[in-house]
This record gives sequence, structure tokens and C-alpha cells, in this order.
Amino acid sequence: MLLAGTDSSAVTLEWALSCVLTHPEVLETARYEIETNVGQDRLLDESDLPKLPYLKNIIYETLRLYTPAPLSLPHSSSDECIIGGYKVPRDTILLVNAWAIHRDPKSWSEATSFKPERFEKEGELDKLIAFGLGRRACPGEVLAMRAISLTLGLLIQCFDWKRMDEKEIDMREESGFTLSRLVPLKAMYKARPVIKKFVE
Repeated sequence: MLLAGTDSSAVTLEWALSCVLTHPEVLETARYEIETNVGQDRLLDESDLPKLPYLKNIIYETLRLYTPAPLSLPHSSSDECIIGGYKVPRDTILLVNAWAIHRDPKSWSEATSFKPERFEKEGELDKLIAFGLGRRACPGEVLAMRAISLTLGLLIQCFDWKRMDEKEIDMREESGFTLSRLVPLKAMYKARPVIKKFVE
């Protein structure tokens, strides 16, 4: 449980930073939201998170495009059922391809584009299955969302981020149980005034 929770959160944070560095306008919108609702006199804390919906949407969109576990954990059908027109016998092991579902153009407009604002539309969040669904959904979802939101928010509030050079960030994925980046993210950062108040 510890490994599953920490590895998936770390992978999601690396993808989220990669996405906002690839889309600087998203980074600026998130920074503006934080400065408007939190300011520069103190560090963002957990109680601020409900006031930062765009930050949360960045994470949802990252989870949609780069689901940490692209294939869900195996499930077994307790009764015979029909899924997508296929008759599935009882005790069949089922794997859900969340990666494909999250990129399906029948379900998502501009399915392969990074657009956090899509989650402002009612009903979009209901289609996200990054943590699974129902009784067997990930029990750590609430903790993961809080930890990732707080960490990403602090990284945006406390540092100015830039790509290493003018080249596009390599967004290729490595195959495996966890969807990691093929090439680890490298970025430049500079401390912002808010952090200097707390480290001097």
C-alpha cells in the first residue's frame, strides 16, 4: 500500500509539472489563482485547496492523460454479465484499460489535448476513472488528491519554472505497471519572493 500510494503520487506530480511546463498559459492561470486566493504573505496550506479549483483540474487532466495505473487491478465478475455487448461468464478476470478510456474521442472532446478547463463542465469528472469506480475504487483517492494538490500548489507558488531550453519536453511514456515518463523531467526553477520570507 505504501509503495502504491507514493509511487503513483510521485509519477503524477512529474507528469503534472511536465504538462504545465509544456503549456505555460496553464501554469500562469494556476499561479494567478493561487496569488488571488492565497497571496504572497504565507504559504498555501490544506485549507486553501477548496478555493483552487483550477489547480485541481490540472491534476484531473494529468490523471486523465497519464493515468498512473493504465490498466486497473484485475477484477473478477461475481455473476454473468454483459459488458459492451459481450457476454462475460461468472469468475472471469477483467482488466480495465483506463488509458484507452481516458483518450477515447467518443467520450472526450480533443481527447489527446491537455485542457484542464474541460473539468469545469458538469459531468466530465464522472468519466474519470483514474482511481477506479465503485466499492473497489482506490481507498487512497482523497489522500492522494490532497497530497498532490498541496505539493503542486506549493511548487507553483514558491518557484518560477522554465524548460531547460527551447526544445519541446519529451512526453513519451515508459511501459510498465505504473505509467512513468520515458525520459525523466529536467527543468529550471528560481525561488519566488514568498519562499524567501520563510528561508532567510
